[in-house]
Amino acid sequence: MIVSKTMEDNKLTVKVEGRLDTSTSPILEKELAELLADAEELVFDLEGLEYLSSAGLRILLATQKKMTEKGGMKVINVNDVISEIFDITGFSDILTIE
Repeated sequence: MIVSKTMEDNKLTVKVEGRLDTSTSPILEKELAELLADAEELVFDLEGLEYLSSAGLRILLATQKKMTEKGGMKVINVNDVISEIFDITGFSDILTIE
């Protein structure tokens, strides 16, 4: 998994590539814990995400809850594979996806 981050004003963009699963999700969770303190808006760019497990879904849900209190979160560039996972799990109804 490759995670790249950019902060512009109070907007944090996190681009996730590769696999977000049980072995890689703690890495993302740790990075988010450090970065979210200064962010009022969060954008997850999932264009390069190839696989998403329940561990990754848990991080997205927990982060969504945190960011709702601060300003908001959206998910962009969702490919067909990840979109299908969001549809099956009901996350399409929970997340703001553009």
